Amino acid sequence: MAIDATALDAAAAFVPLISNQLVTAIVPDWSSTAAELRLWQRAGDTWTLALGPWPGVVGTAGVAWGIGLHGNGAPPGRSGPTKQEGDGKSPAGVFGVRSSYGYAKQPPDTVLPYVPVDEHWQCVDDPKSKRYTSIVDRRQGTPDWSSAEAMRRKDELYTWVVDVAHNPEATPGKGSCIFLHVWRGPSSPTVGCTAMDEAKLKTLIERLEPTATFVLLPRAEYDTLAPAWDLPR
Repeated sequence: MAIDATALDAAAAFVPLISNQLVTAIVPDWSSTAAELRLWQRAGDTWTLALGPWPGVVGTAGVAWGIGLHGNGAPPGRSGPTKQEGDGKSPAGVFGVRSSYGYAKQPPDTVLPYVPVDEHWQCVDDPKSKRYTSIVDRRQGTPDWSSAEAMRRKDELYTWVVDVAHNPEATPGKGSCIFLHVWRGPSSPTVGCTAMDEAKLKTLIERLEPTATFVLLPRAEYDTLAPAWDLPR
């Protein structure tokens, strides 16, 4: 399918030039659950591999275009599935990152904002709530949601978490609570996040900058969009 070069050139003005740090997660195709991750650092016009590659997993149903720095859904001239709440797909595209969270009482050695969580912290996934997509402390105000994810789980999955800025305008039903988090293992996909080994994620959080950008794409989309979006090859 032909690409709208004008639209992609416009996108390149902010994807990913707002950042000198980039995390890439590449999957073989839309239905794949295995990903290959890397951390890149840019100096001038050159991207340099700073960490990786290392393995990760994505949604049990694969990936689908989300809402992020690349726009809403598929970019001009591209096709593919579109992310919806509860579809088991991880959002594809280009996204900022927000704060990190975890079980540790003291933050790791990082410049990325970090919040230690307890049993009161939740991520709201109820599209009817005014706090949809937000990570909140239930003790702060009166909850208006009927569904939310516990940020302090009984397992290790949220030992370390990076909040991915998917659906930043909180459009109801378009997907919420998208994280980088700890995996159960290389054969256990997520319900819509990107997960990896705990030690790798901790190292990543220690190195991430607040302006870092996260890119998740199928291989064919990445190879096609890399030149216009100035992604590392």
